Amino acid sequence: MSNTSFKALNIAVLTISDTRSEVDDVSGRKLVTAVNASGHRNVDKAIVRDDKYAIRAKVSGWIADPEIDVVLTTGGTGITGRDGSPEAIKPLMDKEIEGFGEMFRVLSYEDIKTSTLQSRTVAGVANATYLFVLPGSSSACMMAWDKLISHQLDARTMPCNLVMLMPRLNEV
Repeated sequence: MSNTSFKALNIAVLTISDTRSEVDDVSGRKLVTAVNASGHRNVDKAIVRDDKYAIRAKVSGWIADPEIDVVLTTGGTGITGRDGSPEAIKPLMDKEIEGFGEMFRVLSYEDIKTSTLQSRTVAGVANATYLFVLPGSSSACMMAWDKLISHQLDARTMPCNLVMLMPRLNEV
């Protein structure tokens, strides 16, 4: 950590599922709780079905909203027929952050061993908005938040973090 002060970001959370509702959306609820507990602000939360156009519509709206700094999605990163979150969201990205998926799988290996190769979690940036596409498992979401995302969304994390890049994300 450094002498830089914490900067609260506006974060939206999207659960991608054909079966979840607000009543049983454990992963989405845990992400919202973690976001708020960290000092950031959860400014929106939604659930959409596993449909790439429904996913793109919601995420595109948040990307276009200048008040939203970060989008966290949960669900749809596996390899079954309905898992299409990466395919829905990657085309919206201006740049992919390859290291996020790589680090996620390394850390996930500690818990689930070689099953981590089935995770297609990704991250990127679009219109100066950070996008994190996470698995539907609440333990995987929390591992990603606790070990990776929360640190990179904290301006005090050194030697560098994603917050310090925010003013330059839209530079040409």
